[in-house]
Amino acid sequence: MSLLIVGTVAFDKIETPFGKTEKILGGAGTYIGIASSYFTDQMNMISVIGEDFPQKYRDILKDHKINTEGIQEVKGGKTFFWEGKYHTDMNSRDTLTTELNVLADFDPIVPEKYQDCDFLMLGNLAPAVQSKVLDQLRKRPKLVVMDTMDFWMDIAWDALVDTIGKVDVLTINDEEARQMSGEYSLVKAARKILTMGPKYLIIKKGEHGALLFDKESNCFFAPAMPLEDVFDPTGAGDTFAGGFIGYLAKTNDLSFDNMKRAIIYGSALASLTVEKFGTEKISYLTQDELNHRIESFKSLVEVDVKLLD
Repeated sequence: MSLLIVGTVAFDKIETPFGKTEKILGGAGTYIGIASSYFTDQMNMISVIGEDFPQKYRDILKDHKINTEGIQEVKGGKTFFWEGKYHTDMNSRDTLTTELNVLADFDPIVPEKYQDCDFLMLGNLAPAVQSKVLDQLRKRPKLVVMDTMDFWMDIAWDALVDTIGKVDVLTINDEEARQMSGEYSLVKAARKILTMGPKYLIIKKGEHGALLFDKESNCFFAPAMPLEDVFDPTGAGDTFAGGFIGYLAKTNDLSFDNMKRAIIYGSALASLTVEKFGTEKISYLTQDELNHRIESFKSLVEVDVKLLD
């Protein structure tokens, strides 16, 4: 099943209590693409980069069999750049620099070869950009997944609501769910958000796992893998999304039960991402490494409970 990914390909500069980097490969589209590549090799990407994007990073995308025909390169332009510093608890961070550069004028174009995509992952971008991609597709994909954030709730609410109404799965974090719904209880928040259009809602809770809801009041919770060291949380949510939709594209099963499995696979990949800076850990995983982490997740959540008489 072919997968179309829309998201940023960028530079990050990161500082955590474990150290700091210079400019490294980042961007939502990058993490989503690399994560999903462990399940499917039919991936197309839409993004934008500057002329400063180095060959070594292009090679990483190529190594993961990501079709980059839809990545626009702006001659003389500079690639989107974000710099951040994480606090000691690794749950909060300060943004030190955001340079939109070529992303500021990004006008997505869906190449003809991308038209028959079966699955669509809309990474965190302006809702108008996400919607424009959807509007260019002549055939609706089997599944459309969308990620967003509080920034768009603050400055582009109407456009955000319009785009949410067009997708099947929405992924946001717990604070964003509360902001979007006006409800503190995540169960009530989910119920309200699902009235906005999506069939499924994923609420990410960082180191506390993820929740999956549907319109029939089904709910599933997956914990996060307890880790001794978290080097860099950057891209964990995007890696999760890539694992989630990549697994669904591989299995071509959109049942709630299979989405539970996709949540586990996405969580496993996210837990691997945070063990190194940037994409270093997940760029060249072996199948054994991924399988071992999946087995660890199974051990974490499996239990045989017998009811008492």
